[in-house]
Amino acid sequence: MTVEIRPLRPEEHRAAGEVTALAYRRQGEPASTNPGYLERVADVATRARHTLVLGAVEDGRVLGSVTVELTGRIPGGHPRPPLNPDQAHVRMLGVHPDVQGRGIGRLLMEGAADEASRAGKRRVTLETTEAMRTAQRLY
Repeated sequence: MTVEIRPLRPEEHRAAGEVTALAYRRQGEPASTNPGYLERVADVATRARHTLVLGAVEDGRVLGSVTVELTGRIPGGHPRPPLNPDQAHVRMLGVHPDVQGRGIGRLLMEGAADEASRAGKRRVTLETTEAMRTAQRLY
């Protein structure tokens, strides 16, 4: 099967949230230090109203997702500075543990970079923590 990277459809938001929360739960951080974080990660529908959420979809199954802030920040959470005009920001990338290692995270990051470029952004930023070793290898 071919993995398609594309904006998620509203009917896919719940599945994408479940997959992303599962990926974060398995990784342990920041979910273990921020009790409401997994609920935020799972709430794709809310952030899709403010950002672009790309999904990795194969044969109708959502395998992972990434959120791309192109014009503004996701409301809530801890305060972040506004985006610079040339900046896109990547958040909440998650791939189902059963399909990790297939390059899906890389495809999602490439999709995010492509969308940022199409939007006229010259740079893509992200945040990570010391505990997120798997994510750091990808980035």
